[in-house]
Amino acid sequence: MSSQSYNPVPLIALRDIIIFPQMVVPLFIGREKSVRALEEAERQKKPIMLAAQRDAKTHHPNPEDIFEVGTLGDIMQMMKLADGTVKVLLEGKKRAKVQNYAETDDYFLVNVEELPEVVDITPELKGLIRSVTSAFESYVKLGKKISPEMIHQINAIEDPFRLADSIIVHLNIKLEDKQEILEADDATQRLEKIYSHMKSEIEILQVEKRIRTRVKKQMEKTQKEYYLNEQMRAIQKELGEKDDFRNEIQELEDKLKAKDMPEDAREKTDKEIRKLKMMSPMSAEATVVRNYVDWMLSLPWNENSDDKLELDEAEAILDEDHYGLGKVKDRILEHLAVHKLVGKIKGPILCLVGPPGVGKTSLGKSIAKATGREFVRIALGGVRDEAEIRGHRRTYIGALPGKLVQSLKKAGKSNPVILLDEIDKMSADFRGDPASALLEVLDPEQNNTFADHYLDVDYDLSNVMFITTANYEQNIPRPLLDRMELIRIAGYTELEKLQIAKKYLIPKSCEKNGLKPENINIPDETSLSVIRHYTRESGVRNLERTFDGICRKVAVDIVKKGTTEVVPVPETSLERYLGVKKFKYGKLESVNQVGTVTGLAWTEVGGELLVIEVAVVPGRGRLMITGKLGEVMQESAQAAMMYVRSRGTFFGLPKDFYFNVDIHVHVPEGAIPKDGPSAGVAMITAITSALTGIPVDRNIAMTGEITLRGRVLPIGGLKEKVLAAHRGGITRIMIPKENEKDIEEIPTSVRKGIEIITVSEADEVLREALIIESQEHFMKLCEERKTRFEKLFPKPDAGKKASTGAERSSEEEAAGVVAH
Repeated sequence: MSSQSYNPVPLIALRDIIIFPQMVVPLFIGREKSVRALEEAERQKKPIMLAAQRDAKTHHPNPEDIFEVGTLGDIMQMMKLADGTVKVLLEGKKRAKVQNYAETDDYFLVNVEELPEVVDITPELKGLIRSVTSAFESYVKLGKKISPEMIHQINAIEDPFRLADSIIVHLNIKLEDKQEILEADDATQRLEKIYSHMKSEIEILQVEKRIRTRVKKQMEKTQKEYYLNEQMRAIQKELGEKDDFRNEIQELEDKLKAKDMPEDAREKTDKEIRKLKMMSPMSAEATVVRNYVDWMLSLPWNENSDDKLELDEAEAILDEDHYGLGKVKDRILEHLAVHKLVGKIKGPILCLVGPPGVGKTSLGKSIAKATGREFVRIALGGVRDEAEIRGHRRTYIGALPGKLVQSLKKAGKSNPVILLDEIDKMSADFRGDPASALLEVLDPEQNNTFADHYLDVDYDLSNVMFITTANYEQNIPRPLLDRMELIRIAGYTELEKLQIAKKYLIPKSCEKNGLKPENINIPDETSLSVIRHYTRESGVRNLERTFDGICRKVAVDIVKKGTTEVVPVPETSLERYLGVKKFKYGKLESVNQVGTVTGLAWTEVGGELLVIEVAVVPGRGRLMITGKLGEVMQESAQAAMMYVRSRGTFFGLPKDFYFNVDIHVHVPEGAIPKDGPSAGVAMITAITSALTGIPVDRNIAMTGEITLRGRVLPIGGLKEKVLAAHRGGITRIMIPKENEKDIEEIPTSVRKGIEIITVSEADEVLREALIIESQEHFMKLCEERKTRFEKLFPKPDAGKKASTGAERSSEEEAAGVVAH
């Protein structure tokens, strides 16, 4: 057969597949060169060369990476998908060989020559064809993955080349072997190779069949043994042969005699063991009773840990694990001191309330370590089923004791430290209220007779030291809060964070990331810059993650350079390790602004700075409030506006100024919900500043609730708010006079850097916040403001004025305007 040349044709490099003549295959083409080759072949209605890569992992193959022999094929169908890939249906036509590459840049364009197929039908070839078809028939019957109809199709093929091409696609052989068969020009040689591979596959299939048969027989034998064993048990039951079961019950009775437990629990357990004797060992009820007895015997009824009563040792352990937190540490030392004097006291029930990351959970472990007790943590976040606390009654399938009893079993002692984590995150549904179930647990007068539904006997929890944690005090039910000793943990100051970083976080991060202390040097200046510019939080959780990031980068440098020398991390290199600075520190506004005031807010994660902006535009007396504010905060804005209206004359404003303007109060970061009354004084200051044009001191922040009469009422969360102002670089803070007693809770290092001004009236707030040089200066500003106000916001025409006069007088009367 004479060969034919096709010049030139596009080529696609195939990965992990070889296409033979007469083979139809769908492919997904994603590489740009291959897609362009397909498009060119489709456009010119040319055949396309399909050749396999030598290494499928090569993403951008060169001509030397592609086999020379492949298959010329036709594009039957092509469709471009949304992600840029092309789904194409190809049909192999003829074997061909690449002569040379005419184009390799945009896509492969090659000159190919069709390979001749030498066929000489000899008796030897006929016998080989019969052997191949017979072997294929055996292969199909053993494999059972190919349709039996394929046997008839193969038997009908007389052309040896077509026979080889039709069979090879069904064989599971290596790519190199398929390529070798494709390149063979002699029909006898191709069929011999296929026959050899097929015989190997048949041997493997026969071995697999023998293994399956052997496994099946083994399974039948196992099932038979199980059936006979069951028959033997039934016969033994009839004959009364229960020696194993009796031995088991005797073992339980011996454990009961040796167990130190209350008398009522002993009687209950003994009664259940006697009931178990009367039952069939195979009954479902016997399993339930046996589980109950196991639980009763595994609980530490009267097994207590010996408390460490050395106060110096306990104090050293607490100081070693946590920096600061003086109130909590003092309370633990008080407990140990009283215990040493009295001999036996009930365990305290403490509730640690504070923002995330201040060490509430880890403090529980330190308390257990300091007192020499076992530690168990129970996560209550998302718990909404009362049975999680009190347990399930034994009538339910799969019943278990509650988390408290399970924790006692886990601890192995009856006086552990049990940490009830996130007690403010519990909820209730139709299955009961877990918070109500905790009322008995956390009451020192009642928890000595705690009744778990599963145990059905009283358990003494009075020796347990309960510690609960919460982020938000208001989410804890009042009766539950009344049973606990509340200890508030505010956020850390900058200096406290620096000490925590030096003593705990940096060594921990080094150990976690495989660094030794001599591998890295992070000076105090660098740590302080990390605290100021890369974290803004009450706790230290993000600070720890930030130091982890630095240590990972240093680890990369050490591994790459292969050095064992110390790697310094100066403040100037922080941007290389952590990127650009995330927060400003101590950078206040360059000028004092009109209508913009910095307030102070309390959140579940600590204190925050809250900017309040007010704009005044010509309008019809509307008050607009935006920023996703809650109902209480909106009412504060309305009260602030009414106060400013009542004092308008004093500020040099026309009596009816509010009819000619629209006032817009906005609190930025509008996606975050905000609520509470403590922004009242900030809103009064911002509205007054916007209406009078007098700027507000940029160095001052304020907090306090306001009344219509201008009184400043006390607020909560003062310590957290002052810490937030300190973090933000504020130098002056105004707080309600009645909060003066709370100043002592603020760390001394923070108080030294901030001037705290106490106020009781709104006039005092405005006097401190607005930039007024003197009384004469203020009067002059008022006069100028009045003239400018009348020019900017002219009064409506006489008819409109007459129609609104009655409304104005009634509004003034309703507002209770006071002549100051």
